[in-house]
Amino acid sequence: MSHLSTLVASAVGQKAAATILEVLDIAPPLAVEAEGPVSRAVFAMALNAVLFHDIMGRVPLGAAYVQERRAAGRRILFDHGALRTIDFGTGPTGALPAGHLAFARILEPLGYAVADLYPLDRLKMTGRAYAHLDHPEAIPQFFVSELHVERFSPAFQVIAHAVFDSTADALGIEAQRALAAFAAEGRCELDAARAALPQVVAAFERTHGIPRLEHYRALLAESAEAAWIATEGQAFNHATDRVPDVEAVADAQRALGRPIKDKVEVSGSGRVRQTAFKAQPVERTFVTDGGETILTVPGSFHEFISRDRFVDEAGVERLDLRFDSGNAQGIFKMTGTG
Repeated sequence: MSHLSTLVASAVGQKAAATILEVLDIAPPLAVEAEGPVSRAVFAMALNAVLFHDIMGRVPLGAAYVQERRAAGRRILFDHGALRTIDFGTGPTGALPAGHLAFARILEPLGYAVADLYPLDRLKMTGRAYAHLDHPEAIPQFFVSELHVERFSPAFQVIAHAVFDSTADALGIEAQRALAAFAAEGRCELDAARAALPQVVAAFERTHGIPRLEHYRALLAESAEAAWIATEGQAFNHATDRVPDVEAVADAQRALGRPIKDKVEVSGSGRVRQTAFKAQPVERTFVTDGGETILTVPGSFHEFISRDRFVDEAGVERLDLRFDSGNAQGIFKMTGTG
């Protein structure tokens, strides 16, 4: 077995691993590595494969689309996953470093670096695109956004602390050791990598307590994004399929009666075009004075993106891997409650 299949199987089981690795379009250098230590690139791809498997389990509409692609003999080119974090501006978020730093400590040892910074001022957030240094076009990017709590009302800030100060750190000693090895050497022994992967995956979940209903509603009154983080935590809010013609995909999905965004978001350069399904409704538990109650709230979703090639200032043709602040803020609306 390759290192990639071994790692993914250790996290989700042999059958699910075989399915997800058959679904994803994976570059040959990442798929064939089988000898010696695990490279940081292969571990990064294994992490992405497991996270893609996770979000497909949470987004039935995305899973149906992926199954249709698979039945047609086509694979998914996983472009990027996105997650949201909390930044209090004055210190950590519970047991985690503030905002995007909670994931920089994971992504940077695995070969990622911040490629661009994206102000999301309408949302009082900032986005960072983490691209892989070894295989930037083949390994999915992470779009990590952080919500700046200090930009909201004093009451909102108090409630945000009440909700998010309980955030726990999922990284145990096995993950810390493996990440240290990747940071120092760019590789890690297979057994150590296999022990670390479940802990790293667990960092992409909700790791704070069940929110109180009145706290959720107070956050929602000022920020749909903060309310989403309150119920979903650091989980992927979407995974993205890179397709040749996003407009054609949108038209086809709309013709099937699926709830897709009304328009395609186009970047300022015109080279990046995005659309998405609306978020999957999910049932979540909230604490009340009388005990607990369950409400239906927005969950995660599946996105589509087309990227054109261009010639850069050095005369090199490359894929435009950038994002666009306007596009991103349009896509964020998919998890709104309206």
